Amino acid sequence: MRSDEVKQNAERAPHRSLFRAMGYTREELDRPLIGVANPRSEIVPGHFHLNQLAEAVKAGIRMAGGTPVEFGTIGVCDGIAMGHAGMRYSLASREIIADECEIMAEAHRFDGMVFLPGCDKIIPGMLMAAARLDLPAVVVTAGPMLSYPTDDGKHLDLNSVFEAVGAYKAGKATEAELSYCEDNACPGCGSCSGMFTANSMACLSEAIGMALPGNGTIPAVYAERVRLAKHAGMQAVELVRRDIRPSRILTKTAFANALAVDMALGCSTNSVLHLTAIAREAGVALDLDLINEISAKVPNLCRLAPSGPYHVEDLYRAGGVSAVIHELIQNGFYDGSGMTVMGVSMEEAVKQASIRNASVIRSCKEPYSKTGGIAILKGNIAPDGAVVKRAAVLESMMRHTGTAKVFDSEEEAISAIYGMQIREGDVVVIRYEGPKGGPGMREMLGPTSAIAGMGLDATVALITDGRFSGASRGAAIGHVSPEAASGGNIALLRTGDVIEIDIPAGTLNVRLSGAELDERRKSWQPPEPRVKTGYLARYARMVSSASEGAVVK
Repeated sequence: MRSDEVKQNAERAPHRSLFRAMGYTREELDRPLIGVANPRSEIVPGHFHLNQLAEAVKAGIRMAGGTPVEFGTIGVCDGIAMGHAGMRYSLASREIIADECEIMAEAHRFDGMVFLPGCDKIIPGMLMAAARLDLPAVVVTAGPMLSYPTDDGKHLDLNSVFEAVGAYKAGKATEAELSYCEDNACPGCGSCSGMFTANSMACLSEAIGMALPGNGTIPAVYAERVRLAKHAGMQAVELVRRDIRPSRILTKTAFANALAVDMALGCSTNSVLHLTAIAREAGVALDLDLINEISAKVPNLCRLAPSGPYHVEDLYRAGGVSAVIHELIQNGFYDGSGMTVMGVSMEEAVKQASIRNASVIRSCKEPYSKTGGIAILKGNIAPDGAVVKRAAVLESMMRHTGTAKVFDSEEEAISAIYGMQIREGDVVVIRYEGPKGGPGMREMLGPTSAIAGMGLDATVALITDGRFSGASRGAAIGHVSPEAASGGNIALLRTGDVIEIDIPAGTLNVRLSGAELDERRKSWQPPEPRVKTGYLARYARMVSSASEGAVVK
């Protein structure tokens, strides 16, 4: 065992003495040491309950003959960090989480790992660590939050509150209605209940083969989630015994499979950033062109909030991610032959799965759309690409030509939106919010929710070199690359320019010639860094483009 490096032979008596100080017995040290990465805190609803799941994971490890070793990591709540300077730390935290897990596993010579993430950046950060470490590992996520049913048959979620603020500002909702939404939209622990970023990545952890069936959809408050955690702990020990490592699972085919499920589910646009970053750690080439190729052929089978009326609990009852994978395998969109953490192929793992509600999960023969939920756009605004959640865009906005209203920060844009300065047909441009320029590539849930809450999402588009929350809906185009701070053409746009968006054609252009853009570039100067000290300053100096996953090099 790898852990013998810290617990065997006379030379390791001092090391064993330190284990003794914590109460470890000789019997425990004769077993595989399984690290349990637990980011539990009292500031993240998706992590607040993780101690219960950690105890279940550790019970499973012991039942299978291993010794669990729990340690903590950081984790940012994107919802609480939203709309202010704190959001700059969200994406940037992904790299630290991966580093923390690497440091703890390597320094203490764990034999295997169970990763226990819950929210947006913690899941991909831990998947990056799994790929980097290449130790036998299982991911078991915190589980989705339940949505809140209302008397009119609708369901509230966190996005409902953001949109209620927009409605209140526009005089379309009362203070009492806003308060009711605030008090009820998040009824308990778990990752926010729509197909937002956290639940997207939880489902994709399952789709890529690194989590057990049910991981993406079993609600956080269900006892089944506790049982899943126990089985994850047991399976981690089995993977150590069989020496099944992430490098056998995270292959190019596995990433293509994950993208197919991404398109079928209509996942968050952030999944593009995260899958690209995880692939880099796994040594797999994954570019935006491949994403468009898969999106062009894989049908969209689910319309989950914010794209439709259903939530992740509905997907769970309808058969979960396993049912979606089974449907894709049967129709040739998913290669089920690859290895998974179950120790069998995905085809074997999901062979009993079936669709139990054809409205929540449609068949490939009767999809919501013949193309996937995400599209990559390119053009003179985004030569290296931009990303849109096509499944969340109204048909009337798939092609849109409008006048640019240009802002150099999220705060400027929010002020203009709430100040009633945005008109039907406009294209809101928010720049200098990319990985380097933000720094940290903030999410723009505030602006998109304000636009939707004011009833403008059917006529107004928004483009940014920043990101969008998975809860954003409408013609919201993010990840524009190259970003403004790097001299991308988005930095050259001016209020009044005419912008042309054609999502079916995959294009994003400003009605300016190359000569006109070159002339504007002569007067452009790189901005002063917004943050000059601390972690974000280092991050801004080292981070790559969004088109490369916004990874630290």
